[in-house]
Amino acid sequence: MNATQITFITDAERKTRDIMKSSLLQFREQVTESGTFDTLTDVQTIATVLSMVKGGSADPVATAEKLLDSFGSIKGIMEARPEQIAKVDGMTAARADMISMIRPLVRLWFRCNQEVPDRIGNSREAENYCLSLLAAQRNEKFYVVCLSAKCGVIGRRCISEGSLAEVSAYPRMVMETVLNYNAHSVLLCHNHPGGTCAPSPEDISSTLQLQRLLNGVGVLVLDHIIVANDKTYSMIQHGDIDYRIKAR
Repeated sequence: MNATQITFITDAERKTRDIMKSSLLQFREQVTESGTFDTLTDVQTIATVLSMVKGGSADPVATAEKLLDSFGSIKGIMEARPEQIAKVDGMTAARADMISMIRPLVRLWFRCNQEVPDRIGNSREAENYCLSLLAAQRNEKFYVVCLSAKCGVIGRRCISEGSLAEVSAYPRMVMETVLNYNAHSVLLCHNHPGGTCAPSPEDISSTLQLQRLLNGVGVLVLDHIIVANDKTYSMIQHGDIDYRIKAR
């Protein structure tokens, strides 16, 4: 007959747990009332999120510290995949899923919050449009947005996922998209997940290649915008490309 194992906790341990629960409850109330995590430290922020998931027996504060040690920052945690997060001591599948759902929810909120125009009439509208497509995306994506002569959005297509430096076969797909929509001009955009929005040399050379190709059929490349988190970079504004068709 197997003996039943009974786990006892000391008064000191019980007091520590009660203090921790009280503190996390206070953190949650602060966030609910203020609508921001700005008053909390990174550890407190992650611990507060973890405390919302039932079933985890590990101390949320200690687990939050381990997550930050493993991934370096909240940004690193948000960009990690569920299976990576779940490997951290103290994490459960439910806690890992909870954290992994935050990034898609932020992206959805961002898209809903943006005024996505049917017409792109200026650089700010172009940046907002690209942000609505690419903000908080986990993977790098490259879009072609097709515009009419009056700058109305008539269609868009995700041409590729992955590094723009590796899309040597995609000019054909870009041309195909432009012809299918009978576009007068195009707006190009892609994202740098977790990085800077400054273009790489390959980004610029690939854009110039596409511009030459499209100029050959009379289609303007109005801009190529790079998105990194909530920041944007315009190749036109920084002089990397010139939207005007060059005389041949």
